Amino acid sequence: MVREAHLDIRTVTLGLNLQDCAGPDGRAVADAVAARVREKAARLKGEADRIAEEFGVPIVNARVAVTPVANLIGRPRPDDFVALARALDGAARDVGVDFLGGFSALVEKGETAAERTFLEALPEALANTERVCASVNVASTHAGINMDAVRTMGERIVEAAGRTADRDGIACAKLVTFANAVGDNPFMAGAFHGFGEPEAAINIGISGPGVVARALERVGDGDLGAVAEAIKRAAFQITRAGELVGRELSRRLGGGFGILDLSLAPTDQVGDSVGEILERIGLERVGGHGSTAALALLNDAVKKGGAFASGYVGGLSGAFIPVSEDKVMARAAAEGHLTLDKLEAMTAVCSVGLDMIALPGATPATTIAAILADEAAIGVINRKTTAVRVIPVPGKAVGDVARFGGLLGEAPVMAAHPASAAHLIARGGRIPAPLQGLGN
Repeated sequence: MVREAHLDIRTVTLGLNLQDCAGPDGRAVADAVAARVREKAARLKGEADRIAEEFGVPIVNARVAVTPVANLIGRPRPDDFVALARALDGAARDVGVDFLGGFSALVEKGETAAERTFLEALPEALANTERVCASVNVASTHAGINMDAVRTMGERIVEAAGRTADRDGIACAKLVTFANAVGDNPFMAGAFHGFGEPEAAINIGISGPGVVARALERVGDGDLGAVAEAIKRAAFQITRAGELVGRELSRRLGGGFGILDLSLAPTDQVGDSVGEILERIGLERVGGHGSTAALALLNDAVKKGGAFASGYVGGLSGAFIPVSEDKVMARAAAEGHLTLDKLEAMTAVCSVGLDMIALPGATPATTIAAILADEAAIGVINRKTTAVRVIPVPGKAVGDVARFGGLLGEAPVMAAHPASAAHLIARGGRIPAPLQGLGN
């Protein structure tokens, strides 16, 4: 199963609470948080590697997620947050993790002065670091959609892309805009250690698109009920392996075990694709009619199988559909079968949202903000997490290819609608919370 079906633990993520590192001096805060990461995560990568060898299950990534940093510094300047990002980047490098999440702000109902300064600093911070990942929560079912923050994020995404134009705007690949963000998500770039979390916790991101695809080979021409059962059984197996690894790693590090995130996270390797699963279910090409229904079946079956295997399921837990990180999805987009509109429809039934999508470099910030608002609306109304990670690739147009390298892969540049949403975005304010938010 490990070799032939690409079974692996996609990430072991150590969540760290940094609230007691807060203070009025930006340099002192940067030094304190870097020291905390170096102290608490020093053994993470080594122990993960040893467990992978002992158990025979690859652990692809060891990562760290920290408390959202936007309110750690009293009366900050933009330079304070850039220095903080660099300090975190250096600490992540020193402990051997590939990404560190939590360079984040939660502004679904409005921004503090510190959070506005944080948002101003985002593009420079991401352009000048390699491992730091950022996220901003702009909406929730309880609060509605902060359209002022949505407008700001459209502008920041364009600026971040411009600052890394020589690398196809890669800073934007480390920046996620959320609705209904969760504080125990182990996957990057959106991971952060939520305010309700303990001092430290190990959260596991399991992954096995190849295991599910191999299970579907045995279904043959069985009906969709048989397909769902095969996916549930595969999800059960993957989840048990993930919990075993997570609990052993927690024991060795002396911390708490948090959650298992069941999300099927593809890579750009052949045989490790969510798009391939959807096509095995019965689609000629992902993106065609029936894609949303097939994805709904997959997402539901993964949740049911995983929840039966463990009582500690959390995070996002479903199926990711990133374009650049999934060869079959990228192929469907390049061939014209998978459009931005269809991806948006599919996000109503999957784990997260519009992920790793390359847009033309000339896309206006207001259009990007409108994309963020549409995706946030899906999350708010449906009481689920949604997210957007789009990259307006400087100098490239529809049909060109953006290359990000490593696990981020490559993707064709996709078209956005040319009609303007500038007036909608300029109105600003807050879209009120829906009736679904009045649950008490």
